[in-house]
Amino acid sequence: VQLQAYGGGLVQPGGSLRLPCAVSGFTLGYYSIGWFRQTPGKEREGISCISSSDGSTYYSDSVKGRFTISRDNAKNTVYLQIDSLKPEDTAVYYCALGWGVGVELDLGEYDYWGQGTQVTVSS
Repeated sequence: VQLQAYGGGLVQPGGSLRLPCAVSGFTLGYYSIGWFRQTPGKEREGISCISSSDGSTYYSDSVKGRFTISRDNAKNTVYLQIDSLKPEDTAVYYCALGWGVGVELDLGEYDYWGQGTQVTVSS
């Protein structure tokens, strides 16, 4: 299983980004795709996930209302739409896959990780 997160960049406060996570190497199973982010000196934070079974989603309180997770099964891609970006959203964003995981963001439950994409929010 391989995951590749991309689409990061430099964005002004109040702007938007859409981060794709391309997933390959399998076709079937019960799993969740999660998005996490990390800034230097801080622990990796789970922010959103989506279940393969029914498309259920979950958001952390820190991003609820501004972030939207979605999936395109035909493209094996999960997207994280980020709106109303704030400087505190600056981080490396990672996507990960957890086999048999429901809509939860426990890092230890995720088995495969992408390489991360940098998002910088600054004027």
